[in-house]
Amino acid sequence: MTKLGKISASAALMLGLAAPAMAGPQMTFGPDDKGVLQLDYKGQFQMSVRDTGSGANNDDTTTNFNFRRNRLALMGAYGEMFSLYVQTEFVDQTSLNTLGVNTTPTDPQFSMLDAVFRFNLHDAFKVNAGKYKYSFSRENLEACEMPLTLDRSLFITAPLMGNNPTRDMGVSIWGNLFNDILQYRLEVMEGRKASSGDTSPKSNFRYGGRMHASLLDPESDYGYKGTYLGKKKILTLGAAMQYEPDVAYSDIVNKTGKKDYYAWTLDGFFEYPIKDMGTMTVSGAYANYKIDNAYLGANPDPLSSGLNGEKNGWYAKAGYMLPNFPLQIFGRYEQWKFAELNNIYNQRVDWAGFGANYYIWGQNLKVTMEYGMTMFDRKGTYSGQQGDNLRTKDFNTFITQLQVIF
Repeated sequence: MTKLGKISASAALMLGLAAPAMAGPQMTFGPDDKGVLQLDYKGQFQMSVRDTGSGANNDDTTTNFNFRRNRLALMGAYGEMFSLYVQTEFVDQTSLNTLGVNTTPTDPQFSMLDAVFRFNLHDAFKVNAGKYKYSFSRENLEACEMPLTLDRSLFITAPLMGNNPTRDMGVSIWGNLFNDILQYRLEVMEGRKASSGDTSPKSNFRYGGRMHASLLDPESDYGYKGTYLGKKKILTLGAAMQYEPDVAYSDIVNKTGKKDYYAWTLDGFFEYPIKDMGTMTVSGAYANYKIDNAYLGANPDPLSSGLNGEKNGWYAKAGYMLPNFPLQIFGRYEQWKFAELNNIYNQRVDWAGFGANYYIWGQNLKVTMEYGMTMFDRKGTYSGQQGDNLRTKDFNTFITQLQVIF
């Protein structure tokens, strides 16, 4: 192996990332070329068709082209102790949202998605500091470009996290124990964004912890994958919790009813390849997010309910990859109960979908097709604290996605 190859491999290990089959440009620097920087591009271009949302009565089919993700990532390492990961994202206009179709397309946004410093002091003691994915659900920690289904769960993200509910700012201590069988994580994050005025009772940190046990091949990185494409035998069981005190009012007008946020989850992942028979993948989780029933107050904080408010639910997904052909079929089912959604209390949402991944150059170039069905327990048009004339109606969506990593 060349000197640059050794440095690149070391950097990939330091960064906690699997070295891609087709990595971006790299440069080395510093004494003895101990430093390395690598630039990657990650894009997911989608064609979407939803059977509602357009026309005079909003009942006609809506079609949409958009980038689901459009990112530049800078990965760097210096020696064996320090590395960094910086990722930007450009989100273009889109007509579709999780529960329907936007009245007007969203505005384009450019953001610093990740900016994290990583210190590898020992396999059992590592430190992350900056902006990155918080350590709660496995689903959120699975790499966005390496899922089993088209994307992660639409409902799994934690409450009160602002415009980017998959990331937070803070410090994490984590590591692997007993030959990578156990992994622990402890973190102090910002949680709900601090602001002056009367938005929330106090500004407190959000505390979290996670642990998993890898019973077959280890999953020892900070992130997970939704599928290892039959290259590993995995059985991992995990659990996590979060807590943030005095996070919301149940009566925001009179500034009374201070409520805490707490959440817990259990998850499992299994993937097993059998020679000449293919690879089976099964994954599932349950999560419960509580804001101490703040939504039942006289004038509750509007962020205590809704899509990313108080809720609980589960998902299960499975896939099968053919043994001698780069095709993987998959399916996913979810069921969630929301404290209040579109002005309906205790609304239940069922989501079911199925599709396939066709791997041209592994995850670096693949095509995914997915058909998803969103079904509501109670339907109708209601007005209330979440807005006027909000319609709840079942709908179906078909998406074709081209993924490129370069």
